[in-house]
Amino acid sequence: MVRLTKIYTRTGDGGDTRLVGGQQVPKDSLRIEAYGTVDELNTVLGLVRAALAERETTLGAEDREPLLRWIHGVQQCLFNLGSDLATLVEDRWEGQPLIQPEDITALEETIDRWNASLEPLKSFVLPGGSLAVAHLHQARTVCRRAERRVLTLAHAEPVGELVVPYLNRLSDALFVASRWVALRAGEAEVLWEY
Repeated sequence: MVRLTKIYTRTGDGGDTRLVGGQQVPKDSLRIEAYGTVDELNTVLGLVRAALAERETTLGAEDREPLLRWIHGVQQCLFNLGSDLATLVEDRWEGQPLIQPEDITALEETIDRWNASLEPLKSFVLPGGSLAVAHLHQARTVCRRAERRVLTLAHAEPVGELVVPYLNRLSDALFVASRWVALRAGEAEVLWEY
């Protein structure tokens, strides 16, 4: 179990930090940028949860509660994924929480379930709508950026084999979630007019 007893150490004041295995690296290294972007994604998902908790939300409890549980599960997976990125592959420990194949399968099943109720798209969706929908779009774009950062890292150093597939599938799930929430809340999607 992680126990944080002291928040500041002053050891990072010179621009370096340490990975889980103790290696000192610059704070702007590819690895730190990758897991920092995953942390940013997790924060945006926290905004989605906060927006869904507002009284003004038009999403009914029968949809909101399962969605909140799903987001909570995704946030747990993102902490596992971030932990993996903060640890060099050779420094992994037995029992370290990592992304599992069933995590990706669960995303695919969720995508299929939500997408079955949606009309096929005839154009691109302009991000917007309620705060929850807008933050889901924001989460999708941050997820895509996290995926790009991890790919850049993967060209230079080994990363967990399921990290990129999970982020790739998650961005798809977040897109479908934004559409599904809009549908269930009675919000009209605004499409790109070309």
